[in-house]
Amino acid sequence: MLCIGIESTAHTFGCSVVDSVGKIISDVRDVYKAPEGSGIHPREASRHHMEMSPGVLRNALRSANVTIKDIDIVGYSAGPGLGPCLRVGAVIARTIAGFYRKPLVPVNHALGHLELGAMLTGASDPLVLLVSGGHTMILAFSNSRWRVFGETLDITVGQLLDQFGRALGFASPCGDKIEKLASQSAGKYLPLPYIVKGNDVSFSGLLTAATKLALCNAGLADTCYSLQETAFAILAEAVERALSFTGKKEMMIVGGVAANKRLAQMLDSICSRQDAKLLVCPIKFAGDNGAQIGWTALQEYMATKKNVSVDESTVQQSWRLDTVDVSWRR
Repeated sequence: MLCIGIESTAHTFGCSVVDSVGKIISDVRDVYKAPEGSGIHPREASRHHMEMSPGVLRNALRSANVTIKDIDIVGYSAGPGLGPCLRVGAVIARTIAGFYRKPLVPVNHALGHLELGAMLTGASDPLVLLVSGGHTMILAFSNSRWRVFGETLDITVGQLLDQFGRALGFASPCGDKIEKLASQSAGKYLPLPYIVKGNDVSFSGLLTAATKLALCNAGLADTCYSLQETAFAILAEAVERALSFTGKKEMMIVGGVAANKRLAQMLDSICSRQDAKLLVCPIKFAGDNGAQIGWTALQEYMATKKNVSVDESTVQQSWRLDTVDVSWRR
C-alpha cells in the first residue's frame, strides 16, 4: 500500500511516497526563503507553495517510479500551521483524491513528527521532546493519546532562535547560524533569565535579554553561546523531571531543533543519569517533510479505514496534538 504525503504547514512544501512497512520511497521538498532579517510571511509562503507544488509533486512521483494511479492513499497536513499555507496543501490533496477517487486522510502535523521519529529511531514507548518553530512540548503516550507533560507558556524554542536571529539581520530559520556562532565562543557565559515553571517553560524573557546583549555589543559568539546554554538547560531540566516521574527508558527528540548538537549533548547527559536511552530523529527528517504526513496517514487508514470526503477536508490552524486519538498505538 502506497501513500502520498503532502506537507505545507509553514515554510516547507513537501511530497513523499511512503509504503505500509515504513519505507520512504521518495522525499522531495522546496523551502520558502524569507528576506534577510525577516520571518515567514504567510501570504508569500503560500504563494511559494502554489508555484512550487506541481514540480515537487511530479518529482516525488518520478523519484518513486510510480504514477498517481499507483497511489492508494492521499495524506495531507491539516494543522496546526499557517492558514494560507495549510490551504494550499489541502487543495492539492483534495484535487488528487477527488479526481482519482483515493481515500483522503487529514494528519496532525505534530503527530507526524512523533510517529515518523518513532519509526525511524525504533522507539517503542518514549518520552518525547518535540521542539520546532511551532512546538515545544514534552509528551508521553497514555490511553490512546499523546499526553502533554510540559510545554512552552509563550514562544517556542524555535521561535526564540528565529526571532533572536532576525534581530541580528538573519533570515528564518536561524538555528543553524546561531549554533555556528555559539561554537566560536570560548565558553564565556553571560547571565540570562532562566525560567521553568513546574514542567512548563518560558522563553520570552530570555529572548528580550539576549537581544539586548547582542545589540549592546556584548560579544555575538558569547551571546549565542549563552542563549543556547540557557534555553537548552531549561528544556533539559523539564525533560529530566518528566523522565524521573514517568520512569520511561527511552527519550526521543523530534522537530527541527533536534538537529542542534548541543541540545542532544545535554539530553544525553540527563538520559545517562536517568538510565534512559536517547533517540534522536535523523537530521534529514527532523524538520518538516511529506514522509511524516504519509507515514501517519498510512497508520491511521490501516488501523481504522477512516478517511474524509472532499467536502469534509478542512484545515485547523490551532489543532492540539493532545486532542487526537491514536488508534494504532498501544
